[in-house]
Amino acid sequence: MRHRLERYKLLEVIAIAIVLRIAVLFAFPQHFAYSDPGGVIHGSVAYDELALNLLETGVYGREAGAADAGLPPLYSYVVAIIYGIFGRDYLAVAALHILFDALSIMLLYDICRRLFPRPHQNGERIGALAGLFFALYPYLIFQNLTLNDTALWILLLHLFVWLLIQLRERSAFDRRTLATAIAAGLALGISVLARALLPPLALLAALWFLLKLSPRETLRRLLPVALVSLLIPLPWLLRAYEIYDGFVPIALNSGENIYQGNNARAAAVFRAGYDVQWLGPPLGIPPTDEPLRRNAFMARAGWAYLRENPADALDLMLAKLLVYWNPQVTPLRNLRLGEKLSVDESGAVVIITGEGSHLGVSAANAAYQEDTLFNVIGRNLHIAYFGGLWLLAVAGAWLSRKQWRLLSLLFFVQISQTLVYLLFHPSTRYRSPTDPLLFVFSAVAVVWVLDKWRRP
Repeated sequence: MRHRLERYKLLEVIAIAIVLRIAVLFAFPQHFAYSDPGGVIHGSVAYDELALNLLETGVYGREAGAADAGLPPLYSYVVAIIYGIFGRDYLAVAALHILFDALSIMLLYDICRRLFPRPHQNGERIGALAGLFFALYPYLIFQNLTLNDTALWILLLHLFVWLLIQLRERSAFDRRTLATAIAAGLALGISVLARALLPPLALLAALWFLLKLSPRETLRRLLPVALVSLLIPLPWLLRAYEIYDGFVPIALNSGENIYQGNNARAAAVFRAGYDVQWLGPPLGIPPTDEPLRRNAFMARAGWAYLRENPADALDLMLAKLLVYWNPQVTPLRNLRLGEKLSVDESGAVVIITGEGSHLGVSAANAAYQEDTLFNVIGRNLHIAYFGGLWLLAVAGAWLSRKQWRLLSLLFFVQISQTLVYLLFHPSTRYRSPTDPLLFVFSAVAVVWVLDKWRRP
């Protein structure tokens, strides 16, 4: 029986993940059933609107029939396909996300199997445990059942890492190596159409290849990855250029994110536990009917703040780092309906009660500040679960330090994504897609303890 369990442990982990997500989905329909009349969308209303407009008009845009490039397109098209086949049904969307999670667990398992090629099936055991930690992770269970792109992004991240590992394993550059490089380029290029965050990881991956291969062999493998990844988003970039008569860096929310995370008020808002999305735009910003100029203006304002205030910028980066790696769910607080956020002259955050935030606090946003299951139990559960696994991951990283050349790719994942969000603005939602790869080191520590217990 023990050998049979060992053999089928991956299937058991996937079954646990699926059953648990289905149970949560039906146990708390008030958080997910937005297709019911009057249902509140937990996630992003924008994806729902974009998908519906795509089906009704065939045009990608928040306003029906008006083309735009406000958000990266990939997830909206995925939702539109689901709506087109099954109707506007949250169960169909959730089922797709559960499938994405199952595939991500499979990739995570094989990533571990390849990174820990030791006897006694250590790689398989570590992979099964890391997959189990992912399957039981309360934050991602909830997050990946709502209408947002996190489950898709996790799948693309794991796919890219898995392909990079296989590409580096190839001893000769043959047809299979080229095919793997092309597949990695496709994964990288497609991921840019969801969130343009993996290129920094691709650059650090070049260093990982150089730890084993010569510069020439590294270039031969990674050049096709780069070329293919540049071709994938090209049609989208050309479409955006035609709409706005100018270059759009994938989506027109980049400037907003840069400014929100880099301004004189941001550090105070982070330390008060709120999200900087509730800050108003800078003075002199172009009107909303000039989105290209508006996006560029906000990006310049954010970069200018960092250049002109190096001492404050360092303090801001530290505040962001603490938000990003906080064992608590961040933001720690959310605005309630009828509240606005402001920062006074002394740098203190002030919450003003009025008719409602001009930035549009939704009922879903406000729900997380009430005394609900999420706040009363969910936040404390996250501290215990993620905090415990984070401590185990530190121990696991130390225990596996002799394998640093091979395992450095996992460190590069965390480093690259941390740096990206230090330039923008961080939260648990933005860090969580890399958490399953962090849990690999947690699994290393647990396997080490079990081995010591069995063979003192």
